[in-house]
Amino acid sequence: MKAARCPCASAIVAAAGSGTRMGAVVRKQYLDLGGMPIVARSMAALASSGAVGQIVAAVPPGDEEEFERDIVNRYSLSSLCEHGCIVVAGGASRQASVARALAAVSGEYEIVVVHDAARPLAGTAEVWAAVEAARQWGAATCAVTPSDTVKSVTAWRDAGDALVVAETLDRSELRMIQTPQAFKLSVLREAHELSGDFVATDDCALVERLGLPVAVVPGSLRNIKITTPLDLAVAEALLASESESESGSESGASVAMGEAEMSRTRAMGGLGPPLMRPGQGFDIHRLVPGRRLVLGGIDIPFDHGLLGHSDADVLTHAVIDAMLGAAGLGDIGQHYPDTDPAYAGASSMVLLERAVGMLQAAGYLVSSVDSVVIAERPRIGPFVPQMRESLARAMKVGPGCVNIKGKTTEGLGPMGTGEAIAALAVAMVVDTRGPAAPRSLGGAF
Repeated sequence: MKAARCPCASAIVAAAGSGTRMGAVVRKQYLDLGGMPIVARSMAALASSGAVGQIVAAVPPGDEEEFERDIVNRYSLSSLCEHGCIVVAGGASRQASVARALAAVSGEYEIVVVHDAARPLAGTAEVWAAVEAARQWGAATCAVTPSDTVKSVTAWRDAGDALVVAETLDRSELRMIQTPQAFKLSVLREAHELSGDFVATDDCALVERLGLPVAVVPGSLRNIKITTPLDLAVAEALLASESESESGSESGASVAMGEAEMSRTRAMGGLGPPLMRPGQGFDIHRLVPGRRLVLGGIDIPFDHGLLGHSDADVLTHAVIDAMLGAAGLGDIGQHYPDTDPAYAGASSMVLLERAVGMLQAAGYLVSSVDSVVIAERPRIGPFVPQMRESLARAMKVGPGCVNIKGKTTEGLGPMGTGEAIAALAVAMVVDTRGPAAPRSLGGAF
């Protein structure tokens, strides 16, 4: 197997279209394809390629919150991207939607990939081919050679404006353009800024107007764009065929994608709905003078701190406990005993990062965490955004996958009297080891 390559691109997914040609009540990007929404598969294909470290999805205005909850968080897409997923409201056209998404791209990477939400079967090879060509040329697109004869036509007035053949085109010089398309970020931004009133059907056309070359790399006939009910049926058949090949031998999709990518595809529902496992965690530490108060990896200004063997970050400890429980890997005391001098004064964020590694080694990915910090004082509200960012970074998910609430006990118990701070957490993890066959026995999360 080839050595793993590091993420080197952001990606934009154009998912704001209405899909009127599909003739469905639900927008086509949200239609089910093999147990998973089309757009979720398209995003998972990019994330699983290993080339993409951030995804920005442009969605129908008003859908942002639901999209983040039901697509990004439900399928743990942020956990597959180094810099997570961002959801923005799209515009009145595809071009406007890409421009809005482009404004949200972080600039962390030199390359940006643009992909249609309706192309859920794009392969790793196509993503990398476009990215590598864009590095060299500044812009690149995947394309396939037409298999049919292509002719240009014109209206013949003598026949009542009936269409007649004008000429037969040389098929060797023609390509059917697909996405993913890849660009140097600076090139695509300039192309959009200078587009004026010009309306393009793809982003390469905007780059062409600048007089810059656009490289063409081999696409795949499998990478169909789902526009009509027939396209959806073809995509279902392709998935079913590949699923049978995978279950029969290693010569199917697993060899084409690589085992690591295949496990991530399984986690995203590529071979069936994902199996979600919940876990809960709890921790409590005494407040004492002369100690730092650390919560969620953030130093909180206060005249007391939490007593413990490590930095006593009660919130992070509860999160670690919840994650380990969800994966069936015991509890925090098992892995980081307070009798081990190696953990004296240890940063709980380091322990959290190690716990995430344990989960990944066991075949699990963190999907989301909900938590409660119970304390009379200090008020944690002003620090919640920083704590969410800190925990999300350690767990390799987006901040939207982490929730933190502050509660008091109305003066009751050790938290109410200011003697201690406690934390509760619930974690959801995705089992990447296979489809969720047992779900029919116990219900679905």
